Formats: sequence, C-alpha cells, structure tokens
Amino acid sequence: MNLSNFLILAFFLSCANCYAKWDNQSERYANAYKKYAEARCPIPENRIKHFVYFARDRGAIKDHPLLKHDRFSGAQIMYLWSRLEPAEGKYDFSTIRHDYEYLKKYGKKLFVQLQDATFDPKVRGLPEYLNTSEYDGGSIEQINDHGRVDGWTAKRWNKKVHKRFTLLLEALGKEFDGKIEGINLQETAIGVDPNQDTTFTYKGYRDAIKENMLSLRKAFPQSTAMLYANFMPGEWLPWEDKGYLRSIYEYGEQIGVALAAPDLMVRRKGQLNHALAMMHEHKYSTPLDIAVQDGNYTGLTGADFSAGSDLEGNENNVVEKRKNIVPLLHAFAEDFLKVNYMFWVNQKPYFEEDVLTCFE
Repeated sequence: MNLSNFLILAFFLSCANCYAKWDNQSERYANAYKKYAEARCPIPENRIKHFVYFARDRGAIKDHPLLKHDRFSGAQIMYLWSRLEPAEGKYDFSTIRHDYEYLKKYGKKLFVQLQDATFDPKVRGLPEYLNTSEYDGGSIEQINDHGRVDGWTAKRWNKKVHKRFTLLLEALGKEFDGKIEGINLQETAIGVDPNQDTTFTYKGYRDAIKENMLSLRKAFPQSTAMLYANFMPGEWLPWEDKGYLRSIYEYGEQIGVALAAPDLMVRRKGQLNHALAMMHEHKYSTPLDIAVQDGNYTGLTGADFSAGSDLEGNENNVVEKRKNIVPLLHAFAEDFLKVNYMFWVNQKPYFEEDVLTCFE
C-alpha cells in the first residue's frame, strides 16, 4: 500500500471511529450500574440524609416506622398550591404546621414538596382565582408521550402566575424557613409545547424556571431550597442539547439552590443522559438529591403507568418475585451521583420489605 492510499484509509478509519463514538454517546452510562450490582444489605451509614416520601398521603406518617428509626431524618410530603392558598392572598398552612409539629415530637424533620402540577386530568391543583382570563387560565393540560391528557401544570412562564407563586413562597418562608429541613419545587419536565399555547416558548420556560428558583432561594435562605430538574421541553440529550437543562444546573450552583431529580432509573437512557449525567459529570457545592419514586423499586416510573401505555392501570400490581435493588440504588446514588439526600417513596409493600430491611 502506497502512502497516499494509507492516508486515505487512515482518514476513513479515524472518521468511522469518531462517528462510532458519537453514535454511542447515549449509551455512555448504560453499564454504569453494573459496578454496584453486588451491593448488599445492610446499607452502611454515610453522609446521605434519608427521607421517606409520602406524596399527598400525609396521614400515612402517623405511627410510621420512620418515626422510631435512626436512619431516617424525616418525611417529604407534597402540598397542593390550591390547598395552601384557598383564596387570593389568603393562606392556610395548617396542614404543613400540623405535620411539622407531629414529626418534631419524634425528632424528625419535614421536607415540603410544593405542587403546582398534577398527573391527574381531574385535578388542576391551582387556586380557583388563577383559573381566569386575568391569568390566562393559570394552568394548561399536560399531554403525555401517548398523546393523552395526563394532568395539569401551572403556566410557570406567565408573569402574573409567577408573581402569585413568588408571594406564596414568601409567605411560606416567613413561617417555615429555618424550621423545616427543606422545600422543593416540582420537576421541570412538563408535557407542553408551543403548539398548545402561543405564549409558551422553550427559552421562556427556561427563564421562568430560573425566576422561580431565585424566588425560592430568597424565601428560604436557611432551609434547603431545592428544584427537581429532570428534563426540559425543547431538547433531548445528548442529541438535541440546547443547553436548557445544563443552564438550570449551572444556575442552581450559582445561587445555592439544591439540584434534584425524581426517579432513580439506573438502566434507562432518558434519566441517565439528563439529570443523572448532570450530577455525575460536574462538581457542586450545593446539595444534590435523588428521589426513588413509585415504580422505581422494580425499575419503572410513574410514566410507565400513564394513560395510553401498556401498563396503564397496573401500578398497584405487586411484583412478588423480584430482586431487592435498594442496595444497588443506594450505592449508585452515593458513589456515581454523590448525593446529599435520598427520598424513598412509601410504596407498599416495597418500602417495608425492601427498604426497611436494608436499613436495619
């Protein structure tokens, strides 16, 4: 082979390798979980603060095992905006106050999750006064990957809605900052696009998320202020990287808002290439946090049971014969993600049978 032919062959081989490497970017963390596959119970003590997540089932904290368990710091409970502000400017925080006091009796902390989006088409979750023309309806339907209505979300990008949300945060901060462990805003992922609402743009939504982050940080300078940043509409990593999710993580680090994500899915590319990659690939001074939510104990997410999916309506079916992946999830979160908080959903029977047994 002469030099000319050799150089041509070398060029094509090098390009082929470059393209092969690029084609595999979405698979770069596909096998990361295998490093932790041999993790076993019991889970050793470490720096991670563990909370039990109850969603809106706040009554379940009564006499719950976490109350007498040294390894759990407290409970994470979700509160609907509509319940906290039943009328414009009239706040009712009695439910949060009750839960805070109840947990305090047992030396446990409360972590508030503020709900401005729902995954139930029948529940809007916003105060009635926002469902008016003054606030452009206040909320909008979320459309899932199957083209079905899957719930509602506040119009976070609407300036007037943002103002009311900021006032709510300020009122919450005045009463609970420094008392509760922390407060988090719901996930950034929403089922909305510009075809549904002409006032919605991807960049505008990114900016609105940052504005809410700043409002949260100002309202809660002492307690942990946290955002669930999992996916951003208008991009899909790694192929369509518009910098939206990346900028949210950078901004959280800049202003001191903790960065978190729902659904610890160690084998699914969607999660691995978005929030989990953001956590793994960078160093943060602000806390990192991960939530193990419904379905995660068997490798699924709530979206797998949404309207139009093959598993629709099967979320209460129990996988009797299963491998306990709690040690794997914990080891992955501790070493690969280096999180400061973990939120374990109180899903029966997995929490009692898989989580508690690993923390004994």
